[in-house]
Amino acid sequence: MCEKFYDHEHSHVHTHNICEHQHTHEHHSHEHGHSHPNAKAVSNRLAKAIGHLEAVKRMVDRGEDCAQVLTQLAAVKSAINNAGKVVLMDHLNHCIVEAVEENDFQKIEQFGSAIKQFVK
Repeated sequence: MCEKFYDHEHSHVHTHNICEHQHTHEHHSHEHGHSHPNAKAVSNRLAKAIGHLEAVKRMVDRGEDCAQVLTQLAAVKSAINNAGKVVLMDHLNHCIVEAVEENDFQKIEQFGSAIKQFVK
């Protein structure tokens, strides 16, 4: 089986200027019987996107031109989508191939749901 999910929840309190709010995150840990060849590349892409997004936030904080902010936000969105495409293809080429070989129709249905979420 390609993945096993273990759910747990915890809360964080974030302070944004003078307002505080609390929200809950759900985490999944994944167990893989094989490695994904592009995991490091995806991690690097996401790290770059995070850095880029932080730079855009600084632009907003400094009151920079809205058109430039929107252009940079589009670039961040594109970087995240491209990282997602790599994850999607890795999943298809590894986990779904394995699921088909094992007749794991539940895993194939989950993949369909994941694609629907990704392309929203």
